Amino acid sequence: MEQLEELIRIPLGQWVRSVIDFLKEYLGGFFDVVATVFSAIYDAAAWVFTSPPFWVIIVVFTAAAWLVKGAKLALGTFVGFVVILAVDQWQNAMLTLALTIVAVLIATAIAIPVGIWAARSQTVSNVVRPVLDFLQTMPAFVYLLPAIFLFSVGVVPGIVATIMFAVAPGVRLTELGIRGVDPEVVEAGQAFGATPGRVLRQIQLPLALPSIMAGINQIIMLSLSMSVIASMVGAPGLGRPIVQALSSVNVPLGFEAGLAVVMIAMILDRLTGALGTRRRTRAAAPASEPVAATA
Repeated sequence: MEQLEELIRIPLGQWVRSVIDFLKEYLGGFFDVVATVFSAIYDAAAWVFTSPPFWVIIVVFTAAAWLVKGAKLALGTFVGFVVILAVDQWQNAMLTLALTIVAVLIATAIAIPVGIWAARSQTVSNVVRPVLDFLQTMPAFVYLLPAIFLFSVGVVPGIVATIMFAVAPGVRLTELGIRGVDPEVVEAGQAFGATPGRVLRQIQLPLALPSIMAGINQIIMLSLSMSVIASMVGAPGLGRPIVQALSSVNVPLGFEAGLAVVMIAMILDRLTGALGTRRRTRAAAPASEPVAATA
């Protein structure tokens, strides 16, 4: 029986390791460049959030919340940051916020173009879909292993693993939003001579904006959750006190760091949700302009 099991066993793990070793040996220079770029972007973001006094960050985010939604969201944002400050997790929270924003920007820059491409080509959609299934169902900790082999320990493997973990819903919801646009509206724009690029920019993207913003919101939430796990490979931020609390069974420290994560998640979720609603309202009218403009 054991001999039969050995015969039918597929050494998939060894194959994956061989692929990673091959990439590291022959594309090591490329990964070094990626590591340098990601590290520089993160350092800049970390400087932006950690250099100013805490009250400057609070004022900026509170003002942004006031502009996109109003006094209620501004008050909630202010209270959220005050709670983070009160539990003495401000520095860690800013580092986590920097890592999250960097990962979100890169993941969004990947997800939206790929989603648009998949929406406009069924072949691309058929190829991308199983890849997204793989990315969404793979346990989060597994992403850390190839990231460590390719980028060593530190913030860069944390960013890479976060991007891989968070990019899938952005692609799916972008494709879904564009495919969900009423074909008659698209045909009307084409009938009046609008180019495919103009149809995409002025008809499909504005009408698909709710779905796209929902995808970006999911990217933010998944990036924030993964940024905590990324501390296990050396990424700074709130993950470090959480891991420390787990190893030492320090309930107060774990609760305080976890509460800071919740506050950041709520602030980012409400801000992006309000921004999406506002942009959708503004885009509703221009979405029908291409037909008249090209007539």
